[in-house]
Amino acid sequence: MKLVHTLRARGFFTIVAGTRRSQAATMILRPEQSTGSADNIHADADQWLYMVSGSGHAIVDGRKLTLESGSLLLIEAGEAHEISNPGQEPLVTINVYAPPAY
Repeated sequence: MKLVHTLRARGFFTIVAGTRRSQAATMILRPEQSTGSADNIHADADQWLYMVSGSGHAIVDGRKLTLESGSLLLIEAGEAHEISNPGQEPLVTINVYAPPAY
């Protein structure tokens, strides 16, 4: 068993816990910041992205989606993706990868 206080993480991207079968990370995007691109792919891992706070956009395999606090997005293995924060507040996510991607 592991208990992790994810909201204590302060960096842009922080791996906070993991096992050999899964991995959890926090991501904080500042206003006007983005991460990923058309070639950002996790070939062998699904990524679940939960929006803790803020709002933003995801582009997954060319499809643009609006993200807001409480959104849960599944990015399946092999899907190209980018996350952006066009807002004025930090965008905070918890990400779970299965199997580990990093």
